[in-house]
Amino acid sequence: MSYYPPLFGVKCDSEHTVLNVNVSSCRLQRKCVHLPVVRQRALSGAEAVNALRPFYFAVHPDFFGQYPREREVNENSLKRLNGYLENLQKSGSRVVQPMKLTFYVRDTTDCRDVQPDLLTSGFRSVSFTLHTNDMLSTVMNILRSCSLPVEHMKKLNSSTQTKSSPEAGLPFYRPIKWDKSYYAFTGFRDPEQELQQARSVEPTLSLWLRNNEPKATKKHAASLPRRNELNRLKKELCDNFNLDDIRWQRRWGVSHKCGQLQSLSRLSQQNPEALINLQGHTIVFADQSGMNAAGHVTLGTMDVHHQWTKLFEQLPSYRSLQQQTEWLKEQISFLLGGIQVGPVQDITEHYSTLSTFHKRLMSQRLCLHPRSLQGLTVLLEKDHSNPRLHEMGHFIIPANCDPLKLQIFLQNNAAEARQRTLHKNQLQSEEAAVVKQCVESLSLRSLCKEPSVSPMQMVLCCRRLLEQRSPLMQGLHICVSHFYSVMQDGDLCVPWDWKT
Repeated sequence: MSYYPPLFGVKCDSEHTVLNVNVSSCRLQRKCVHLPVVRQRALSGAEAVNALRPFYFAVHPDFFGQYPREREVNENSLKRLNGYLENLQKSGSRVVQPMKLTFYVRDTTDCRDVQPDLLTSGFRSVSFTLHTNDMLSTVMNILRSCSLPVEHMKKLNSSTQTKSSPEAGLPFYRPIKWDKSYYAFTGFRDPEQELQQARSVEPTLSLWLRNNEPKATKKHAASLPRRNELNRLKKELCDNFNLDDIRWQRRWGVSHKCGQLQSLSRLSQQNPEALINLQGHTIVFADQSGMNAAGHVTLGTMDVHHQWTKLFEQLPSYRSLQQQTEWLKEQISFLLGGIQVGPVQDITEHYSTLSTFHKRLMSQRLCLHPRSLQGLTVLLEKDHSNPRLHEMGHFIIPANCDPLKLQIFLQNNAAEARQRTLHKNQLQSEEAAVVKQCVESLSLRSLCKEPSVSPMQMVLCCRRLLEQRSPLMQGLHICVSHFYSVMQDGDLCVPWDWKT
């Protein structure tokens, strides 16, 4: 007795119709149908970069110099995005793993079109998942997810399409979206369901630790000689040249840090007179050489000895500039009711911004009580036209802001700024206490976080770590981040919102 399977509802995306077919007719999907079609040329890497210009302009880390947490998020997400795009360009690459990304997107529109939720921070957080297998769809997904213009893509889209004649007889596969009952009966895998599962699948912390703790322990053991060498070089340079401290702007690996200190040590041996002006300073290895607003000497990791030596020779003039900067900050604080002026990265740029802002204030005296804004902080910048209050409680003011409008804004938002500042200070105190408790209770070698992790996220993560008390974490270096990773030196990165 023959068996006939039930009928299935099949939806065809291109015709929006429902057809009743049996299993034998379902096999037609595997055959080639000769149709006149529009074939699409793949978008090249250069075209993709050009198409993503609005996106790069909105999220580039260089525009987030005053916001280390947001800068770090965008840096990490851009690295992962570049890896995704590279995989799409590889020949023979047909399937890529879905990837969830988070970016802080700057407002690049005119101030009159700014959305209300952007006024306090100047940027917004956007999360989206990449799952497409072609460059064009991926670029469109990125732009639309970030609410960025896609008009320039229309011309690019049309230029990547070429018509194929009916006589060419090229095979064409029309994708069909099958009803769920089809997959239930045949046992075939549902691609949509697989995509949803791939998006949601993430290992639990205990499972990930079991799989990666041996690897981390092995890498840490191998890094011990480098760690000892790093500590020796740092102590030697600080003692020989009376340095306050040596720091790093980013979380580079131990080998990278050793290389930087070895380079500075070779320079000190070849030209010891060049480092005399460093006495009493803190050295920070950073992206570029100079002096920051805190008075720390920054050494660009990509610079050569000649550039470092030239900077050391210019340190007396930098110190003079720092004194003038401090005087300007005191004058601005006096004019703005005792408010503190926070620093930015480069002291030259900081002095220029302070000077412009001070002249603007002097042109029109404000009526503020000398201590009405004491305890609050203001950051000055050039690329925004509206003053705003940051979620962490500090004011962000453009250097060319109108003094009268500024006075009204400061007075109207002073109470809210104090509440946010108090909340931030409480969070930071709670964060320091719970981190210390984690290190002691879990027997960790160290516990730190990426700048992109907020104090609240760190507190929540540490509380959960204390509740779980995994013995696999003993003796490890843990860094709280947004993803799982085993670093080159054996440090473990775990997401702050890890799953149980």
